Amino acid sequence: VQLQASGGGPVQAGASLRLSCEGSGRAFENYAMGWSRQAPGKEREFVGVVKRRGGSTYYADSVKGRFTISRDNAKNIVYLQMDNLKPEDTAVYYCAADEVLHKIVVMTPEYWGQGTLVTVSS
Repeated sequence: VQLQASGGGPVQAGASLRLSCEGSGRAFENYAMGWSRQAPGKEREFVGVVKRRGGSTYYADSVKGRFTISRDNAKNIVYLQMDNLKPEDTAVYYCAADEVLHKIVVMTPEYWGQGTLVTVSS
């Protein structure tokens, strides 16, 4: 699976932003999809994940209630809707795919996309 993330950019605190990750190469619906992020000088951390056919989602506590993951299997796209952004959300965001959801949670997915930078200013 090849993953292409987009949608990052500079925003002010309190704003919203939606990231997209388009998959290609294999049956998209066979993969759980997720997002991780890496802030400057910090380790990469799990953000959230959505099951193969959508529906159930799981989030890190730091983004719960503000971020929403969804997917459109017909378009091979997974989205990360980010609301009420905070400066501490500044990071490079990576999408990930794996047949096993837990591997995305522990950040050892089979596939990573390239990152897209989100910068939140106060």
